[in-house]
Amino acid sequence: MPDHRAVLVLADFNAANLASYLANDASAPLVRVQVAPMMRGVGLAAGHVDAAALDTVVLWTQPQHISHAFARLLAGDEVDPAGALDEVDAWASALEALAARARTVLLPSWVMPHAHRGFGLLGMRDHLGPVNLLMRMTLRLAERLAPHDNIFILDSQPWMQEAGGDAYNARLWHLAKVPFGNAVFKAAARAVKAAISAVAGESRRLVIVDLDNTLWGGVLGDEGWQGLRLGGHDAQGEAHVEFQRELQSLTKRGVILGIVSKNDEGPALAAIDRHPEMVLRAADFAGWRINWEDKAHNVTALTAELNLGLRSVVFIDDNPIERDRVRQALPEVLVPDWPANPLLYPNALARLDCFDLPAITLEDRGRQRAYRARAARQRTRDTAPSLDRWLSGLGITVRVEELSDANLLRVAQLLNKTNQMNLTTRRLAAAELRSWASLPQHKLWAFRVSDKFEDAGLTGLLSLALAGQDARIVDFVLSCRVIGREVEDAMLWHAVDYARGRGMARLLAEYVPTDRNSPCLRFFERSGFERLDHGLFGWNVGVPFGAPRHVTVQTLVER
Repeated sequence: MPDHRAVLVLADFNAANLASYLANDASAPLVRVQVAPMMRGVGLAAGHVDAAALDTVVLWTQPQHISHAFARLLAGDEVDPAGALDEVDAWASALEALAARARTVLLPSWVMPHAHRGFGLLGMRDHLGPVNLLMRMTLRLAERLAPHDNIFILDSQPWMQEAGGDAYNARLWHLAKVPFGNAVFKAAARAVKAAISAVAGESRRLVIVDLDNTLWGGVLGDEGWQGLRLGGHDAQGEAHVEFQRELQSLTKRGVILGIVSKNDEGPALAAIDRHPEMVLRAADFAGWRINWEDKAHNVTALTAELNLGLRSVVFIDDNPIERDRVRQALPEVLVPDWPANPLLYPNALARLDCFDLPAITLEDRGRQRAYRARAARQRTRDTAPSLDRWLSGLGITVRVEELSDANLLRVAQLLNKTNQMNLTTRRLAAAELRSWASLPQHKLWAFRVSDKFEDAGLTGLLSLALAGQDARIVDFVLSCRVIGREVEDAMLWHAVDYARGRGMARLLAEYVPTDRNSPCLRFFERSGFERLDHGLFGWNVGVPFGAPRHVTVQTLVER
């Protein structure tokens, strides 16, 4: 049976409906929900349930219960906005205390009480309007909580808009103290589950799109590239251009693009690069399979070529038969239902919540560029006379650095998102990781990788726990983008070198199998480490571990 994420729902109203939608939704991730007693005010954050063992705390409040000044303003009194902001600061302090005991805290943003229209013309007036004050309170809360990487404010306004007239039900409020309609709670449950997936590193990373009637309007083989519907004074052409812009925006958040299309490759690539209204060009795609073969087979092949798992993939195709084929053959791939009307394509893509991230790093923003460099690197490998000659010509440099405030978010992201080259697939939030690494018996390093084609950035992570004469590798994590270039050997060399410098006798590594990290097992099996037991590998530190021949290691860390 799949693991369930432990979720605690705290609210200053009856949140049983939200808990039910979370618990009964069969989509991943599955959750096990506790609901704390309804509470009011700042004391709410303390709760009566121990949050330390929970994956997620959902804490939903109403602004009039947090700020007495805001409540008085709603009642028509004249108030000093500074007093409301002071109350927000007190609330933020309570949230910080809660976040110290919970892995992740999710806060649905405040909205105006539905029974209140906000004073009409005066709603946005400074010192007079409750809408103005609520915006200021929300911004103040966001600013106060910004340093805490395990607290996230979820925008609840789209939930209200989606529910429309069903967002509020006066009878539910007066009979059961439920301030929102069920449509709001349904939308909130989807947003909470998307947030849980994002924090756990389960965001989708590759969008594979069809060409004909998807990326552009029309069929290339019939109309030729000049006849495709893209841009111009044409509603459908404009929609396809806007859809491409939405895809392009995803690449700036770390998502990469691919093509699977039943077409002839040469004319298709020519259309992509020659049509004047194309937003995306061939260089914007990490790879493609443009041929007449089965699309499920092509999706599998392209994903493997990019060294990703099928759970990373979203497949978009206008043809329901092709969508059903991929959905049935590759259940790990997300195949969203797609609108028949191309005018709805941009909105359909923008509404997908599978790309959410807890943070965006420099590595995320440069991922599309990294895959283009990967393709160039692969072309040199295909023409090199041997693997040894290819590696020697790459000019690979690995730089080792300590964990710091500057790299913490990226290190945590790498730990939580990497599945293939990951020894134990341990998952920790950034704050937990910082706390673990601060102990004197623990060491943690980050590894940056570059070669003549690109600076891949921070792509490796190694941590050790020291006990007696043994040093144990706790985390051994490497991005799939740099696997197979002796970077993993450089990481082991560094670990052995450090253990020897500390007078350790053995370096141990225990492989914890999952359905996705077998590449890590294969690496340790050929690394030279002795297999001591099932899943346990060891190295006698008295014997030097050979430095990788094709990698320059720059070690600027304290021993």
